[in-house]
Amino acid sequence: MALQWLTLVASIWLQSINGTNSNFPAYSSELKKILSISQLHLNNLAFASDAGKLLGWISGLAAAYFPLWLVLLIGSLLGLVGYGLQYLFLTNQLTSLSYIHIFILTLLAGNSICWINTVCYILAIQNFPLDRQIAIGLSTSYVGLSAKIYTDTVDVIAPSSSLDRAKYFLLFNSILPLLVCIVAAPFARDIVNVGKSKKLAGGFLTIFVITIFTGIFAVVTCLDSVTSRLSLSPLVVLFGMVLFLLLPLVTPLVENIREKMQHKCLIRVYDEGLASTYAASSMENGAKFDNEEGTIRDLVEFGVLEEVGPKVMLRRVEFWLYFFVYFFGATLGLVYLNNLGQIAESRGCSGISSLVSLSSAFGFFGRLLPSLLDYFFST
Repeated sequence: MALQWLTLVASIWLQSINGTNSNFPAYSSELKKILSISQLHLNNLAFASDAGKLLGWISGLAAAYFPLWLVLLIGSLLGLVGYGLQYLFLTNQLTSLSYIHIFILTLLAGNSICWINTVCYILAIQNFPLDRQIAIGLSTSYVGLSAKIYTDTVDVIAPSSSLDRAKYFLLFNSILPLLVCIVAAPFARDIVNVGKSKKLAGGFLTIFVITIFTGIFAVVTCLDSVTSRLSLSPLVVLFGMVLFLLLPLVTPLVENIREKMQHKCLIRVYDEGLASTYAASSMENGAKFDNEEGTIRDLVEFGVLEEVGPKVMLRRVEFWLYFFVYFFGATLGLVYLNNLGQIAESRGCSGISSLVSLSSAFGFFGRLLPSLLDYFFST
């Protein structure tokens, strides 16, 4: 089960850097000046990033035929091209890009997010079949931290110059997903012998506790008054965020130690000749020694799973409910967040990056809340 938890940790890392479009407000004003475009054209660029997700079905199709690690790398390479060429344009290393080129590159970068999302969803569904909704909700909540993570990184390198900050945002948007995808690629696979739902409850609780403290740290370090009072430098804040992202590794580490201890106990019993029959049978048919009712419940829940094709999906009421709720609900938040930079400037607010980080941190808690409720009310 240690490897099973490692896939969830890998999904958390992937999602934490996958919200590259969420930091658009932090550099949108500078991009507007460089391109000499109107507010309408700037809004169209924000739309392009979201419109790239309309082609997200391509990543789902690719995942059906390609290994997950390859899907990850394709997605990160799309982001590398989409944001990387924009970075080269802002640094005057590429001078032939027009507004329509920037629009297409932003569209491509927006589509790259779907490829990483697809892999994370598949990992959660395949490796946590009985707790898939909790695993998906938990890992997806870390998308809300992306803008905070990118802003903290840029604060260390370019704390004052708005032009340099815009350049570094695009640079990190292009290379960070690629680096994390390379690290997470070995864990992007299906685990055959997955643990039972009841055995995973303690691990989920541990990660939830770590996640909540991660969100609290993110919110607190977004407040300039708090960081100045505690004398927290941008480097310390960034180090703290990285440390909190590494803490979920505690769960697979503890599980690995527990598995080794159990394995040693089984060997000792066998060597002493005590209950060797029981040890052999428990290794081969471990599920039979579980609580009988729990095992039956697991089998029943497994039986509910079904593969739904596109035609069947379009005939489901649940699909259209989800579609319209997302279309009329979540998109309103995206419009607000995409224009957060201009809204802040119009109100005379100079700390746009801090505002973007704060909205990111609270968005993290908003995404986490449904999975928390599902965890506590389903156990």
